[in-house]
Amino acid sequence: MVTVWFDGGCPLCRREIALMRRLDRRGRIEFVDVSGGDTTDCPIDRSALLARFHAREGGRLLSGAAAFAAMWRAIPLLRPLGEAARFPPLLALLERAYIAFLKVRPALQRRLAR
Repeated sequence: MVTVWFDGGCPLCRREIALMRRLDRRGRIEFVDVSGGDTTDCPIDRSALLARFHAREGGRLLSGAAAFAAMWRAIPLLRPLGEAARFPPLLALLERAYIAFLKVRPALQRRLAR
């Protein structure tokens, strides 16, 4: 089981999580919306959860590209990509791409909110 924390107040995040929920036909992912006030099950500060993507896999808290890879491994269709991300050079490349995405994310959020 993988636990994924996401920002339900973000239109971009909601769309992505909706897609992941559709792909998670076996129910291997627990999705936790941290946009509301109830964050009692959060392993870290709510603001940190909202700033970056986080997931827990096998008791380990992961962030950024590693968290995405954990989520992908729980979905049969995306599992090969998640497994490939265990290769440190690929994970480092994905993390750099994720950091670049975080810079444009506010503009994408504003655009989708319209």
